Amino acid sequence: MPVPFWTIGCLYGASSVALGAFGAHGLKKRIADPQRLANWNTAAQYQLMHSLALTFTAALAPQNTIAMGLFTAGISMFSGSLYLLTLDPQRWGKIVGPVTPIGGLCLIGGWVALAVAKRPVFPKVR
Repeated sequence: MPVPFWTIGCLYGASSVALGAFGAHGLKKRIADPQRLANWNTAAQYQLMHSLALTFTAALAPQNTIAMGLFTAGISMFSGSLYLLTLDPQRWGKIVGPVTPIGGLCLIGGWVALAVAKRPVFPKVR
């Protein structure tokens, strides 16, 4: 059974809105460092943007599992590591700090995989 990338993209999109709202309202009471709050915001923005890319790829180029896999891995690693680093940099810094750029490379790879793949054929609008 194929991985349901549409569902994953939708769930990542929904959770990015919830995590963004938490960062804007809940974290300000717990974290005073503006750079850490900015990192949380970056994680939520990248998660939302790439959730959209994942869902559109699932709908328009479902055969491009490489792009969808890279987007999924990239969202998980890039945004996930930034969330953890924001919450507790001392605890997670050595473990997930190196994961962030790998996640970023996966996101870039997802876009490259879309660029080099056969372009989808869009249905004609009448």
